[in-house]
Amino acid sequence: MRSTGIVLQSEITCPHCGHQKTETMPTDACQYFYDCESCKRILKPNAGDCCVFCSFGTIKCPPIQEGKCCE
Repeated sequence: MRSTGIVLQSEITCPHCGHQKTETMPTDACQYFYDCESCKRILKPNAGDCCVFCSFGTIKCPPIQEGKCCE
């Protein structure tokens, strides 16, 4: 793991069914889609967010933690 203080684990919560799961976030890209294993719905980021972790996770994605803008 990196020693930069970046947190790679985030608990994502499905806004449809409330299911929660801890996931490892990618460090090199934003994750635009997430399949809820409980209700099978596909999550997409809210308007203004770069990824599903910024919208539904307990920790923002690594690029945001580093102060970089996701593209």
